[in-house]
Amino acid sequence: MVKTAKVEDRRKLRFETVVALLLDVDKIVAADKAGKLRRSGNWTAGQAFGHLATWINYAYEGFPMRVPWIIRVLIRMKKNSYLRSGMQAGVHIPKVPNGTYGTELLGTEEGAERLRKALGRLKSNERAKFDSPAFGPMGDQERLALNLRHAELHLSFLHP
Repeated sequence: MVKTAKVEDRRKLRFETVVALLLDVDKIVAADKAGKLRRSGNWTAGQAFGHLATWINYAYEGFPMRVPWIIRVLIRMKKNSYLRSGMQAGVHIPKVPNGTYGTELLGTEEGAERLRKALGRLKSNERAKFDSPAFGPMGDQERLALNLRHAELHLSFLHP
């Protein structure tokens, strides 16, 4: 298992829009079909796509955990930094198998389809029903930015 916090061979990504993210998803899918996708992390493309979709959907369907108050305080202090500069690799949720949720094995196409659908939901007028257990209440732009930063993190380990 690769210690992702130590991986130096990651792509530098910055998604300003959902469209830019979707273009990268398409490149990854095409590279995988052509047998040219390389990864420098632990997850397959399908897992990464499915994970991102899962976390987008939690805002509409509910989150599977609570975050201790001291951790919430610390994370909320860093929220603007995460939104501006991105998320750290190698972070794990304690006592959760695989360190996070939504990591089941999926084929690349299935994971990409789940992510496309979740991103459509994020872009739509559907209102998020649940606040982030870590970041608390967020406006639509903050929620979008957080999900784009999350995608930058996980897709940086995939090299089309």
